[in-house]
Amino acid sequence: MRTSEGGRRAAVLGSPIGHSLSPVLHGAAYESLGLTGWAYTAVEMDEAGFPAWFAGLGPEWAGLSLTMPLKRVVIPLLASVTPTADVVGAVNTVTWTSEGAPVGANTDVHGIVQALRSTGLSKAPVGCVVGAGATAASAVAALAEMGCEHVIVQARTAARAGLPLEVAEKLGVAARVAPLDDHAAVLSADAVIVTLPGDAAGTWAGGLRESVAGPPAGSLLDVSYHPWPTQAAQWWSSAGGAAVGGFEMLLHQAAEQVRLMTGRSAPVEDMRVAGEKALASR
Repeated sequence: MRTSEGGRRAAVLGSPIGHSLSPVLHGAAYESLGLTGWAYTAVEMDEAGFPAWFAGLGPEWAGLSLTMPLKRVVIPLLASVTPTADVVGAVNTVTWTSEGAPVGANTDVHGIVQALRSTGLSKAPVGCVVGAGATAASAVAALAEMGCEHVIVQARTAARAGLPLEVAEKLGVAARVAPLDDHAAVLSADAVIVTLPGDAAGTWAGGLRESVAGPPAGSLLDVSYHPWPTQAAQWWSSAGGAAVGGFEMLLHQAAEQVRLMTGRSAPVEDMRVAGEKALASR
């Protein structure tokens, strides 16, 4: 039986980790929930050092939040993973059963779904994912949860799109690859999720702005959250579309982590206030 005397611990791990908002969000949740014996910290950790560190964790640990490059490294160290984490092939949350068995989950998908729903979108039969990395794979799974029947993956080359296409196949979603300048695909989608890093996303948004005159049909989620608004979000909103940023995704994935780690419903609005205050000071 997994037991612990005294306080409980949790942490976010990755490299680099100094920019993470997770300690602010989780700390606000603990304060609101009255979990005075809980502590949540940031731990700089690379792939090489993680297995030994993980093996040394004691019963005081309630959960881990994992960022890159650890979302795949952790999987062989776990007793089980949730169906969503298995499909996406990435774990961003670790908790332990009462018997001490480590379990992996993926709350990024939940965060993406909630962010899109915050724009008023309830269903997305046609989705467009801009980029083809690990976040793009989670984006495809999120779109599937929202009833997506066809997804367009925009990538520099078709060879780069293997990961999101694999997820689409597992979930029975028809998929095709399109170049990054296929703006017609973007404008016709019910939901567009931009997963490109900052500079690349800015270039993509610039091309969209220069070549398109008509309004977008659906909602846009740009997973970047600082600075905000991004170029893509600025154009989308000015053209009459609904746009939301990565903070909303981050907030809801963290709230789901709080629920998994503490067994309590997360105080989302208290977490939002703390996160927005921290971002405003950057």
